[in-house]
Amino acid sequence: MSTEPTQSAVTGANYLRGVVSRELSAALGGEHVSEDPAAREAAAADWSWQSKFMAYKGLEQPVADFVVHPANTAEVERVVEIASDFKLPVIPRGGGTGTQGGTLAPYGGIAVDLSRLDRIIDIDEESFVVTCEAGIDGPTLEKTLNERGFTLAHYPGSYNMGASIGGFIAARGSGVVSTKYGKAENQVLQVEAVLPPGKAIETLRVPSHAAGPDLLQVLVGSEGTFGVITRATLRIDPLPERREFLAFSFDDIFQGIEAGRRIMTSRLRPATIRLYDEADSVKLQEWVGTPFKGTLMVVMCDGAPELVDYETRAITEIALGAGGTDQGAEVGRIWWEGKYEPYAKGKLPQPPLMYGTFDQVARFKDLPAIYRAKKEVIETEFAEYGARYTAHLSHWYDWGSMLYDRFYVDNPPEDPAEAMDLHDRLWDAGIFAGMKHGGVLNDHHGVGIKLGRFMRPQLGTAFDYLRSLKDAWDPDGIMNPGKLGFGPPRAPRL
Repeated sequence: MSTEPTQSAVTGANYLRGVVSRELSAALGGEHVSEDPAAREAAAADWSWQSKFMAYKGLEQPVADFVVHPANTAEVERVVEIASDFKLPVIPRGGGTGTQGGTLAPYGGIAVDLSRLDRIIDIDEESFVVTCEAGIDGPTLEKTLNERGFTLAHYPGSYNMGASIGGFIAARGSGVVSTKYGKAENQVLQVEAVLPPGKAIETLRVPSHAAGPDLLQVLVGSEGTFGVITRATLRIDPLPERREFLAFSFDDIFQGIEAGRRIMTSRLRPATIRLYDEADSVKLQEWVGTPFKGTLMVVMCDGAPELVDYETRAITEIALGAGGTDQGAEVGRIWWEGKYEPYAKGKLPQPPLMYGTFDQVARFKDLPAIYRAKKEVIETEFAEYGARYTAHLSHWYDWGSMLYDRFYVDNPPEDPAEAMDLHDRLWDAGIFAGMKHGGVLNDHHGVGIKLGRFMRPQLGTAFDYLRSLKDAWDPDGIMNPGKLGFGPPRAPRL
């Protein structure tokens, strides 16, 4: 029997598509609804290797049927309502700087570009709190805050690439000063989000309470699979009066990890600790210009002068006591001034190079074994491809740190199917090696479609309960389907 669609089915789909298009246009205005192939492709693309590789090979990316640009929460409500009526997927899009395929649309649907939701609603200077819409980008918000003497202190690598506040929150993003100021989930106090079938909710005004379970943290890190974040209230901090830099070298990465552990368990609060293995410090020298090759730790302390003085003295004593050698403040200053240089045009990894960033997070006790296991599996099991492994530790906690570790294959297979297969096998090997030794799947890039297959192995039986929560909030499975391991929607695409 033929599997080709009948003429009547094609006619029906085209008619239904027209109905949806007219309803979206009536809600938002026709100029804010697009079916243009180039617009749909742009809305789907992100910074994941798969997306970049498909573009490099001239392959079609999985795109939505429509791209819409709502102007406010009420318009987002209407879009989600229309999507719910027709059981169409909804794919939220912030700045498009994600690396996990979070904006790819394998089931079609409606891509909701939030860039018009870009207002700063309120700056509460008494409470040190800002409220803004989710589509505003980091530098725009930071500039306004700086003019008032404040900072959000969230500076991810994607900072100058268009990353949005909603994107920070939806992916549990992190910035270079997270060791002191926290990740997105620590900075956000309240969100507004639109859930199926098109209703906006607000979480409580503060995140610390005993009024039952915290719905805020259900939405934080949900990557659009529970709802569309439209507004956020975040903690802000005073601009630091002073910054001081330190740099130390170590005999190996393990000695550096121990130094970092002692700093954090002493409950000191440097804004930044970056610890580079030998391979990554070579890359740092090439990209940023730091005058050192070997295992390198860069530290930055900020705040009131007397606090900075105390912390720098204490950290220097700890680092030297752990076997470090003082490399002077200038190395750290060069790193700070060039911290976005690796993300400048022409310096980010691009196909045909194959690459992937694991960034697993773990307790201090587990970090050395994770590093050894991942380096061995990548460079031994994939030696025939010349696979290389590099790592640095860039976000530190009271109890552990994360490995910002990457694999590289300089000359991957030319055939797209073979290349995709190798890419996924490298990810399987690295992630499972890390998990075996206590690593948690991801620290701050999120899961998206790329890492969805690891969610059940990571969570075990708990994944079934997370899935049941998803089913209760989104019974038709229309919210960013295919991400976080949740699978397809419960209705076919147009």
